[in-house]
Amino acid sequence: MPSLDDEAGLPVDPDIELGTGDPPAAVTKRSREHHSQVAIVVAVGIGGACGAVARYAVSLGIPTATAGFPWSTFVINVTGSAFLGLLLVVLVEQFPRGRLTRPIVGTGVIGAYTTFSTFEIDAVNLVRAGHPTTAVIYVTASVIAGLVAVWAGMTGARALLQIERQLQEDM
Repeated sequence: MPSLDDEAGLPVDPDIELGTGDPPAAVTKRSREHHSQVAIVVAVGIGGACGAVARYAVSLGIPTATAGFPWSTFVINVTGSAFLGLLLVVLVEQFPRGRLTRPIVGTGVIGAYTTFSTFEIDAVNLVRAGHPTTAVIYVTASVIAGLVAVWAGMTGARALLQIERQLQEDM
């Protein structure tokens, strides 16, 4: 929420120095925070480019016939859900201080790789093509498989981390 200028009660952009008399340390801190946010935005963009390319590659590898079951979107969303579940557990439990990893991989790569909008368009196109039963199966299977995949990813990550801890204790 923007701060308010004391005199006029107008919003003030906290990222712009307006001669408020802030000590130099406060200005420097704001500058560091701004550069940190820029780094995160750039990281998400780079990750997003990688995820979009991966998604396109999978869609080329698993073409979908017109009015056919959208296997490429299904595979993309389910594998993305599994990877996100695995990733978040590993990042939170193993690398809690990894400032850029979650934005790069979670938001960037997986966010661009998976696609809710294509999922919806595929379902609508199936209905329009006269295949409402296939659309319902697709939507239901996608949601259930996505939930199972994210659970499996999280469970698998926790199991791997437990094995790693046990191996470290044995050494």
